[in-house]
Amino acid sequence: MKSVFGRLAGLVALASMPAVAAVPSPLGCLIEPFQSAEVGSPVVGVIEAIQVERGDRVTRGQPLATLRADVERMSMAVAQSRANAVGELKAARANAELARQKLARAEDLARQQFISGQALEQARAEAVVAENRLAQAEEQRGIYASEQRLARAQLELRTIRSPSNGVVAERYVSVGERVEEKPMFRVAEDDPLRVEVVLPVSVFPLVKKGMRVTVLPELPGATPREARIIIVDRIVEGASNTFRVRLELPNPDRSLPAGLRCKAELSDVEIALHRAAATPLRPTAARASAAPPPHAASPAPAVPSIAPSAQGALALRLSPQLGAVPNTRP
Repeated sequence: MKSVFGRLAGLVALASMPAVAAVPSPLGCLIEPFQSAEVGSPVVGVIEAIQVERGDRVTRGQPLATLRADVERMSMAVAQSRANAVGELKAARANAELARQKLARAEDLARQQFISGQALEQARAEAVVAENRLAQAEEQRGIYASEQRLARAQLELRTIRSPSNGVVAERYVSVGERVEEKPMFRVAEDDPLRVEVVLPVSVFPLVKKGMRVTVLPELPGATPREARIIIVDRIVEGASNTFRVRLELPNPDRSLPAGLRCKAELSDVEIALHRAAATPLRPTAARASAAPPPHAASPAPAVPSIAPSAQGALALRLSPQLGAVPNTRP
């Protein structure tokens, strides 16, 4: 019986806090792509082919379109031929090896005093020149490899790729058009989705990042899904006395399209409000000092007084829990 009246006291305290506990539920919201990118070309060119159409699902790095690249392909072929050429490098290595062998024989003959010192110095100089030519050939091969990478990068700029996983929301161009600065496609990321919710400022101190929110999309056959708060705006809209929060809604099966209206149930906020409001009432001084005499019958627990304006809300809250509402009228 004491627990019943304890809950009654907590609900009375909750009913006396209309300014804080009045959380509109469900809240209207809008499901949007998590991010949307206007994809363009980094270089000026003419469209040669388009690989996707509006509504197609794409992955990160997938080609969307290609520009004409005849000159870039020829430059790539020339650079690749230079990078693959090894004749000059092999000749320099053979020449350096021959110069080292000649130097070794000249030093051996010089120790036996069969050749002059001038001949030995000439062999040493030839060996140094051969080594330098070998180093020059190796450096040149490295330059050719860099030129090949540069030509490949220039050729890659002619391929327009998707910046993320998602769906092609718009295609703005066609084959044969010249592109400069205008976007070619719009790619929208649909996993996860983004949900924007507008809340009253009365719950601003209670809304935190990481709270779970139940989202019901306005789509036939859609079931409620759980989202998570990732952004809480720190600026309140003065005209409406509201603020916005952003939710992250997982969509791994991509069954939810972006652009849907929805309803949001702030279950965590309501739980926090009930925990903050449903605190036990402190006993009055008269009741605390009035202790029952020994061997006396315990008096019946008193029912807390309820304001007439809160009786309707209290009855609505108690009816599913207690099954009946106590009659507080005389």
